[in-house]
Amino acid sequence: MDTHFLGIADLAEAPPVAVVVDVMRAFTVAAWAFAQGAEKIVLAGSLDEALALKASHPDWLALKDGPPTPGFDLVNSPGLLRSADLGGRTVVQKTTAGTVGVLAVKETPLVLCASFVVAEATARLLRTHESDSVTFVVTGEDGEAEEDLACAQYIARRAIGAETDAAEFLHRARTSRAAAELTEGVRQGTHPDDVALCLELDAFPFAMVAGSEDSLMVLRPYPSI
Repeated sequence: MDTHFLGIADLAEAPPVAVVVDVMRAFTVAAWAFAQGAEKIVLAGSLDEALALKASHPDWLALKDGPPTPGFDLVNSPGLLRSADLGGRTVVQKTTAGTVGVLAVKETPLVLCASFVVAEATARLLRTHESDSVTFVVTGEDGEAEEDLACAQYIARRAIGAETDAAEFLHRARTSRAAAELTEGVRQGTHPDDVALCLELDAFPFAMVAGSEDSLMVLRPYPSI
């Protein structure tokens, strides 16, 4: 399998398969949302779009980065989300990097969203798909986020069936700039357990697939739960 690791700005064309990685915290949060019962996640292009979608669908919940904000129901924190009852709900998610990365590859035939908590399920789906070429989109820090790159490289190795010790990759994520910012309270809308939850390898048995539905990019668990 031919693998490429690119930042969002480096994407020149739609690859055949894209794995969009955001460990801290968009796609850890998305996995938790599904674990808490969410039916689907709509990935919004802007805060205004997220609020407009919620206004059009009053039963939907809106989620964003940062501190609680009027109009938004949830913040982008796994520690805060894990106590939410999302049974059957639709969540509209807008984040700084993760959702941007997905929208950048919306023309790609197969788009997966990934983090450590769904790493093995993501690798398993890639093995099943048997793609010759996979592009991993490293969303954080203009493609330089160590936690996202570490996760992408780990999944890439598992996708070809290589026996891989996750400890090195998790250490890189644990000592990343993003982890430090979360731990030190630089980022708002956080919970003290966020970093630990983002590093919980294979916490969930499903991958996450994004695709176009009624002109929206919608994320769902695969297989469905």
